[in-house]
Amino acid sequence: MSTSAFSSVSAEDSGSSPPIGPDAAACTSVTIVLADDHQVVRSGLRMLLDAEDGFEVLGEAGDVTVARQQVLEHGPRVLILDINMSGESSLSAIPHLRRDSPGTEIVVLTMQDDLAFAREALRAGALGYVLKDAADAELVQAVRSAAEGRTYLNPRLSARLAADQRGPATAPDDLSPRELEVLRLIALGHTNAEIAATLYLSVRTVESHRAHIQQKTGRTTRAELVGYARQNQLVS
Repeated sequence: MSTSAFSSVSAEDSGSSPPIGPDAAACTSVTIVLADDHQVVRSGLRMLLDAEDGFEVLGEAGDVTVARQQVLEHGPRVLILDINMSGESSLSAIPHLRRDSPGTEIVVLTMQDDLAFAREALRAGALGYVLKDAADAELVQAVRSAAEGRTYLNPRLSARLAADQRGPATAPDDLSPRELEVLRLIALGHTNAEIAATLYLSVRTVESHRAHIQQKTGRTTRAELVGYARQNQLVS
């Protein structure tokens, strides 16, 4: 198991939704509980998180049972949850954790570079999916995104999801195949720069695609584009 700790997605558009939740609204620290069954990994992750301004790690857990106790005790804004811990399934625990602490968003941390796992985690209620081998580059932004109510998916998996997903038989509003790819990645929380890197395009080209998408769909903000993508089954 990699002990490297954690890069990411930021909201760069004027259409981004403002931070939500009591912590964000009050501009206070993003409170965190960290759950991983390897002490060495937890130590590395905690060092990374403690070094970040505005983050406060309130507790740690080595299994799902203790993670649940820590969440109920502290009510953190974000739970970082390893889905490969021994004992109770972390994936099956996600809906219960969300029900018991609805103000806590969940970022999954895993070695599972598997689209099926990512889909299952997001369907269960997680907002973030970070691979351990990229955690030093991704975890901080994934936590920030989750604290603001935004989805974060590892870019490699995002690209595979965009390629794998099948939209309606007829593209809505005459969107081109490339525009559909760009829209899916927007809906998954990626910035124009990250979409450009994923699709091997220039940022200017992505901006042009985005402008065409907005014109064709009549949606202008990120939130409206995300809702449109979900309505048309372009993302899960």
